[in-house]
Amino acid sequence: MILCYNIMINYFETIFPSIVELQKSAAIVRISEEDIRSISEEMRLKLTPEETSAIYEWCGETCRSYQRVYELIPPTPLVRYPRTPGYREQEDDSWYYRCDIKGAEEGLLAGKTVAIKDNVSVAGVPMMNGSKLLEGFVPDKDATVVTRILDAGGRILGKAVCEDLCCSASSFTSASGPVKNPYDPTRSTGGSSSGSASLVARKVVDVAIGGDQGGSIRIPASWCGIVGLKPTYGLVPYTGVMPVEKTLDHVGPMTRTVEDCASLLEVIAGYDDGNDPRQFPALPHPPYSKLVNYGIKGKKIGLLKEGFKDMDEEVARVVRQAALTLEEAGAEVSDVSLPIHNDGKAIWSPITFEGTYQMMVKGNGHGYGWKGTYDLQLQEALAKAYNLRPFDCPMTLKIAMIFSEYIQRNYQSKFYSKAQNLVQHLTKEYNRILKDYDVMVMPTLPSIAYKLPTSNNTLRETLKLAQGMVKNTKPFNLTGHPALTINAGFIEGLPCGMMIVGRMFDDLTVLQVARAFEKLRDC
Repeated sequence: MILCYNIMINYFETIFPSIVELQKSAAIVRISEEDIRSISEEMRLKLTPEETSAIYEWCGETCRSYQRVYELIPPTPLVRYPRTPGYREQEDDSWYYRCDIKGAEEGLLAGKTVAIKDNVSVAGVPMMNGSKLLEGFVPDKDATVVTRILDAGGRILGKAVCEDLCCSASSFTSASGPVKNPYDPTRSTGGSSSGSASLVARKVVDVAIGGDQGGSIRIPASWCGIVGLKPTYGLVPYTGVMPVEKTLDHVGPMTRTVEDCASLLEVIAGYDDGNDPRQFPALPHPPYSKLVNYGIKGKKIGLLKEGFKDMDEEVARVVRQAALTLEEAGAEVSDVSLPIHNDGKAIWSPITFEGTYQMMVKGNGHGYGWKGTYDLQLQEALAKAYNLRPFDCPMTLKIAMIFSEYIQRNYQSKFYSKAQNLVQHLTKEYNRILKDYDVMVMPTLPSIAYKLPTSNNTLRETLKLAQGMVKNTKPFNLTGHPALTINAGFIEGLPCGMMIVGRMFDDLTVLQVARAFEKLRDC
């Protein structure tokens, strides 16, 4: 009986081959010869009719591979901690969405409340990234830093407002409205991690997560008087955070105390099993929370002369005086010079403009050449948004889009490439200084917090407020050195940040110096 059945099946497969493979919904629309001729003309390939026909046949076979890729289902990380979507915050301008996700019962963050910057995925909770383009988007997975916070006992209370697609260093571009400085509601908190800084400074949460491509952790931390650390590039996995430019992207802690900063860094740092190719398996990851109070006796601290240049006179004075108090903790403090520091901002510009345009706009948030995890859900959402309402991009991004398109049409990628080559030189120069000094110190920002723009400001004036304070912060996104801001004092009742920069993967020494100063400041 079985033999007869098999013979019958073989017979029908021969007569009706379609019985072997049923029709399926096509993953991509089959390219036509007309498509090939049109693309050929646009790319000036000058295909002959024979070549056009051959390409048509070849593409038919390639479509089978694309169909199979479409059908395969990649593994999705489990969402381990129960939560509800929460609700849209109506009263506090620093929150985008409120939720309440309780982590493990025990851990380094047990009892700590946490705010997550709204460019970081929290499964089931809406993520807007400050932009009308992403309104209504809901991630289906947790970012790695979110999972680690929950595993360590943290309790996430919501998504903190950030600037529109993280394209501003001030706090007035978010589609949800401006975020006001806790010390003066007429002034900016700084950005783009604006909500995170405000919530921590006002003690609404204990700690927060921020992101940093040109100072977006350190700027708001400085203007809100808290601690903000841009860790060493690659120390903390960026998996599940919306990228801006992959060679600049950092994610890190924002806290009221250095000890909390050390604890949060300890929780979120470390290798992410290949999901973030900026990392490598043997990643240095000491117990920061246990070592942060070890003291800095004998440490050499260099006050970077160029970092004090073009700063408000009172800012420079407050930061220098704060740095000199470190001698009371046993450190040696002296001036050091590195002229190329003044060029860091210029080197940052082509990389940020052209890199962001290629990755975040043309690459729909991800681009190519990334041997790590891609967030397909976010990529699809951005692609649809850019196609449907590109006019909803923030003005800062529109400038980058137009200028980068012009540069690439006329100068190809020569300036981006040269800038990346110059980063290697800039990195080596900082490393040369850091062979003789344990850390470098300088003002985080050139002034106290700017006034928020009003309806009386022109567009040109408003745009200057979005990026006019980043001379000292930008270079270390390029090189990847750890850089921490801590409040050095007050000017006219407003905080003034001191930035401490250390050797690559020596975030511990940066924290120890900051903790030593914190003890002296608060005694």
